[in-house]
Amino acid sequence: MTTDLQTILPELILAVYAMLALVGAVYTGKDALTGVITWLTAGLMAVLAIWIGTSAAPATEAFGGLFISDAFAQYAKVAILLAGAVVLVAGQEAVARRGLGRFEYPLLIALATVGMMMMVSAGDMMSLYMGLELQSLALYVVAAMNRDSVKSTEAGMKYFVLGALSSGLLLYGASLTYGYAGTTLFSGIIGAVSGGEVSLGLLIGLVFVSAGLAFKISAVPFHMWTPDVYEGAPSPVTAFFATAPKLAAMGLFARVLFDAFGGAVGDWQQIISLMAILSMALGAVAAIGQTNIKRLMAYSSISHMGFALMGLSAGTALGVQAMLVYMAIYLTMNVGTFAFIMSMERDGKPITEIASLNQFAKGEPLKALAVLVLMFSLAGVPPTVGFFGKLYVLQAAVDAGLTWLAIGGVIASVISAFYYLRIVYYMYFGETEGTAEAPMSPAAWVALMGSAAVMVLGVINLFGIETAAAAAAQALVN
Repeated sequence: MTTDLQTILPELILAVYAMLALVGAVYTGKDALTGVITWLTAGLMAVLAIWIGTSAAPATEAFGGLFISDAFAQYAKVAILLAGAVVLVAGQEAVARRGLGRFEYPLLIALATVGMMMMVSAGDMMSLYMGLELQSLALYVVAAMNRDSVKSTEAGMKYFVLGALSSGLLLYGASLTYGYAGTTLFSGIIGAVSGGEVSLGLLIGLVFVSAGLAFKISAVPFHMWTPDVYEGAPSPVTAFFATAPKLAAMGLFARVLFDAFGGAVGDWQQIISLMAILSMALGAVAAIGQTNIKRLMAYSSISHMGFALMGLSAGTALGVQAMLVYMAIYLTMNVGTFAFIMSMERDGKPITEIASLNQFAKGEPLKALAVLVLMFSLAGVPPTVGFFGKLYVLQAAVDAGLTWLAIGGVIASVISAFYYLRIVYYMYFGETEGTAEAPMSPAAWVALMGSAAVMVLGVINLFGIETAAAAAAQALVN
């Protein structure tokens, strides 16, 4: 038991902190403590990320294989914790300005993060579901955090109803898998899968589990919640939705496919490839007509998840490495982009219309330049880091014989460049002067400028994430 508890110590610390802080705030200053709790939560998450990232602990299992701590889980946890910490700090002032400073908000984010850490370390269908639901329940609440907004309430309700549906699909798939494999442990399932022919029941179970997980990463055809929830939720909440949960769900997807169904690559490769090409295509085309920048970023995220799935569909260690590198770059780009979106306002009220950015570069040349770099990186324009992220997954797909998928990705990337570059066009060459202002807290400014700098300076050696991603991929695909 002592060894098991040591293995889950980071999750335990964050969970106990969240519960103690919740009780402490209720009996003291409540919402007056929001700022303090936000900084404490972000600080703790950053410390845990450094601890996990610097500890070279060997791969271990806890609680009879329910929980796995290896290089793959450590890589994902570091990225999840850092993204959560940065989004919390960068969005603090925006939360306060919008009158949304509830003390529960940072604590719900902390609990969602615990769920995500559990997801990427899951070694069993039951622990998988526990982590997934802990994350989801916290996110349903924060999506509807702005109780005075009809759109925010609607976003929370849509996310909850469709999330419940996806959970049902996942549970049905897990029950089928248990029925045909005789166990819920991933190590037991892969034994049943690799023992000759894969039974039809196991394949159907895999399809349902994949459908439930595809909802969490908003892959087509389970993407329908994304634009409405991104638009309706408060911008700081949308910023969180667009970062850490995506990596956690993608990490969980990889864990299930390789740890549980690694012996049936030929079977699930078709499913993942189809979702990848559909996600890239829909995200590229549907965003063209958007006038709201948050809805545009929602469709952008669908397209980017398609690229990440392309790496996963390769079914190789190189594919997993490419996916992990891509997700780290995606998180960095989105943190900076949403730091800017959170600051967009007119007369003290938040705005999200793209047209309001007309000639923004005249008044704020440095911020406009940072956004330009991020848009170029999102579009995959060389020599930004975003280009190399896409190159990685395309290479992995070609090496796995999925040339048709790589060609589809290139075409989708070219189409999607239009709406990223349109934002740049508005900022620099807009016909009429826009009305957007972008007052930023020091933390949000650092997040914007820092992520833009990473997109340029990272071309040298990607700050070493290639090596970490390779070790993580090797731990998963063995």
